[in-house]
Amino acid sequence: MSGLAELVGQRSVIVCCGSGGVGKTTTAAAIALRAAEEGRRACVVTIDPAKRLADALGLEALTNAPKLVEGQWPGELWALMLDTKGTFDDLVSRYAADPGQAENILTNRVYRNLSSALSGTQEYMASEKLYELHEEERFDLVVVDTPPTRNALDFIDAPRRLLRFLDNRVFRFVMTPTRTYLRAVSVATRTILRTISKVVGAEVVEDAVTFFQAFEGMEEGFRARAQRVMELLRSKDCAFVLVASPRTDTVAEALFFADKLADAGIEVQGLVVNRLHPRFPEQGPSTGPAEPRGEGGLAVLERNLADFRAVAEREESNLAVLAERVSPAPVARIPFLAGDVHDLDGLAQIADHLFG
Repeated sequence: MSGLAELVGQRSVIVCCGSGGVGKTTTAAAIALRAAEEGRRACVVTIDPAKRLADALGLEALTNAPKLVEGQWPGELWALMLDTKGTFDDLVSRYAADPGQAENILTNRVYRNLSSALSGTQEYMASEKLYELHEEERFDLVVVDTPPTRNALDFIDAPRRLLRFLDNRVFRFVMTPTRTYLRAVSVATRTILRTISKVVGAEVVEDAVTFFQAFEGMEEGFRARAQRVMELLRSKDCAFVLVASPRTDTVAEALFFADKLADAGIEVQGLVVNRLHPRFPEQGPSTGPAEPRGEGGLAVLERNLADFRAVAEREESNLAVLAERVSPAPVARIPFLAGDVHDLDGLAQIADHLFG
C-alpha cells in the first residue's frame, strides 16, 4: 500500500488544496473514486462554480445536495457543488428560534446581500458544508476541492473570522436585546445613524437594524458551530493534501501554502505533483549503423531528447525542494497523460498513479 493510500484509508476528511490549474478537482475526484472502489461511502465536494467536477464524473450538473454517481464498485461515490446561499439559508433555519424568525431573516435585503456577496462567505459556508457532511455520518470519507491557494487560506481561516466578528464590540452592541438596545441608543448614536442614512439611504439603515435584531439569540449557535468546524479541520480525522505541478511558479505557491498551513498549526500530510514530464535516459552506445551527424533525423531527435531531459531535471529539482518541505508526507507523482481527464475511466487512471 502506498503512503497516500494509507493516509486516505485512515481519515474521514481530505482537503485538497493548492494554486489554480494544478489539478485539485481531478485529484479530489480520483481520491473519492478510489475510496468507493475499496468499498467506502465517499463524497467529493467542490467550491469551484465551474463545471469541472461534474464533467470529470460524467454528470450533467451538480447541486448543493449529494448526488450519487453510478458505477461498478462495491462502495458509493457521491458528489456535490457548494451553493453558498443555500447552505447559509439552511443554517439560519437550523438556529432560528421559530419559523417566523427564520422568515424575517431570509427575506431581509441585508441578509440576501450578505449571503451571496460578502467576502469570505463562500469559504465559511464550504467549511460548514464539510462539517455537516462529516457530522451526518452518512459518508466514510468526505473529500473537499478548495479554491486557488490564497482563497483556500480563507477557507481554513473562515470559522475563526466568524468568531472574531461575533465577538466584535459593535456587533455585540447591535445584538443587545431590543429594549436594552433602544435605551442604549444615545443622542450621538442617533446622529451617526442619521448621517449614515443620508449617505446610503434610511431604508438601508432600517434593513440593517432589522436584520441584526432578527438575528438576536442565534449568534451562540453560530459561535459554537464555528468552533467545532475549527476543531475538525485540526483533528486527526482531517488531512490536508497539497496539489501542485512541477513548474517553478506553482512550486513557489505550494511552498507558500505549506508555510501558511504550518502557521495555522496544520501540517501537509500528502503531496500530489501533477503533469510531470517523462525522464529519458542518456543515449547509450549505438548498436546500429552510424548515421551521419548534422541536421538529419537522429540529430534532431537527440536535441529534442536533450531538451526533454533538461525540463525533467528542472522539474525533479523543484519537486525535491517541495518534497523536503512537506517531509515526511508521502508524495504521489502523476505524469503527463495523453489527453484531458473528462470521465470515470480517466479518473481511474489518475487514481492508479495516486495510489499505485
